[in-house]
Amino acid sequence: MDLTVGPLQFFWSADRWSAFHAGLASAPVDRVVLGELVCSKRLPFFQDRIPEAIATLVAAGKEVALTSLALVTLKRERKATADLAAMGLAVEVNDLTALAHLPEGTPFWVGPMVNVYNEGTIAWLARRGATRICLPPELPLESVAQLARAGAEHGVAIEVWGHGRLPLAISGRCYHARMHGRTKDNCQFACEDDPDGLDVKTLDGQRFLAMNGVQTLSDSHACAAHQVEALAEAGVDALRLSPQSRGFDRICRMYRQRLDGDLCPDRMVEELGRIDAGMQLSDGFLTGQRGADWSGARQPDARPLDA
Repeated sequence: MDLTVGPLQFFWSADRWSAFHAGLASAPVDRVVLGELVCSKRLPFFQDRIPEAIATLVAAGKEVALTSLALVTLKRERKATADLAAMGLAVEVNDLTALAHLPEGTPFWVGPMVNVYNEGTIAWLARRGATRICLPPELPLESVAQLARAGAEHGVAIEVWGHGRLPLAISGRCYHARMHGRTKDNCQFACEDDPDGLDVKTLDGQRFLAMNGVQTLSDSHACAAHQVEALAEAGVDALRLSPQSRGFDRICRMYRQRLDGDLCPDRMVEELGRIDAGMQLSDGFLTGQRGADWSGARQPDARPLDA
């Protein structure tokens, strides 16, 4: 298996965005997805940085794709989606309406926001030009194995969510704006204050979800540390790592070591605790009855970030 870095789900400053993606040039990953997945209002802040990021990553030997929005609703969003095809790179489709803007037979990738749940869907996407599919993160291991076999049959690489807060839903409303008493059109980019999403707790104080503008995320970070061998046996081609603000370069290195057999799961979990003491891990969608379940003996130790 190899490693794919998915699109940044959060709203960071342009300088932070540029520095992060420049750093990926030296990371032990094979491909990177760039662009705006969640909210089109964020794109103008870093859009002019994308060509430089592409050039840097391609020069470093990385495959690069551009993501579509997960929910296309406005005329300007449709135009921006249509413009992706003119960039000369693979487009990762996260809303099937993007296919209307791709010429028939044009190779493309499929992101985890598209509901790919059966072999028939993979066959249809392959006929349409799909060469790589990141499966939705809520699939159990048995289903992953069946879809990986279908992918191999149709020449489509299959990815599985390897690390990061799980994307659960996209809404037409902005939770961050509403929390601050603002409308979506006058959000004043409140989501920028939460570079990894805003934790949401129940009325009883129990950790529950995270919100990111119009997006709902899991509270826990999915982590495939204990599932690498099972996923490899299932025929999965790549793990997807979702960007976060703390220690992402170390996370990339750890997953590379884990795939190479140079890092055991328990040691990896221990190291993750040193990156973010509050990080809760989960792999329950693959193996448990609940997505929030964790197959490890313990969660990461509560230790401070060791830079």
